Amino acid sequence: MPHHGNEAEHAGEGPDESQKPVVHDNRKVDPKTGQARHPDQEQAAAESGSGDALSQAEDILNSVDVPAADSVAQGVNAGEAEELKNDLRRLQAEYVNYRKRVERDRAVAGEMAVIGVLNSLLPVLDDVDAARQHGDLADGPFAAIAAKLENALKTYGLVRIDETGVEFDPTIHEALIQQPGADVETDTVSQVLRSGYKSGDRVLRAAQVIVSVPA
Repeated sequence: MPHHGNEAEHAGEGPDESQKPVVHDNRKVDPKTGQARHPDQEQAAAESGSGDALSQAEDILNSVDVPAADSVAQGVNAGEAEELKNDLRRLQAEYVNYRKRVERDRAVAGEMAVIGVLNSLLPVLDDVDAARQHGDLADGPFAAIAAKLENALKTYGLVRIDETGVEFDPTIHEALIQQPGADVETDTVSQVLRSGYKSGDRVLRAAQVIVSVPA
């Protein structure tokens, strides 16, 4: 009698594996971990190949199930725990030093920015001084504007160096002329030819002066 159907079935063999239905798990939540699935990201990662080393390491660590008995928290002894604490203290100290260094660098950067602005305005102040010496700023709106400018710059720490009768200081004075003085015992500033300026302890420009020296 002729056989009907698949001979492999009559021979006791199971159905062809290639003919089994394929079931795709499209659930949005992983039933094992309870975490949300991202099929688009998983597909993109699969298509992109191995990815970077950090992603591979994270995938490996996340895929490994470590028994509770072998966990670090339960497997360290007192010496290792103390070493871990010391490492944490060192990390904390390094972080504190890093924050201090960043704050210090930020303060220095801000100070340098202010000094740059002040230096750029020194020629303007020279023009104001020249106009005042010629009597052009005795009164009127320009005199008021000049006064507001000078007061505003004082709030940023700008200090004028224009005193006379004081001892000559080479750190803040530039001697253009020396002349003998009858009533001086040390080198003394007798006249200021151009005002100097400083901001805090930083001298922006030395004052150009005439110095009286002992006869």
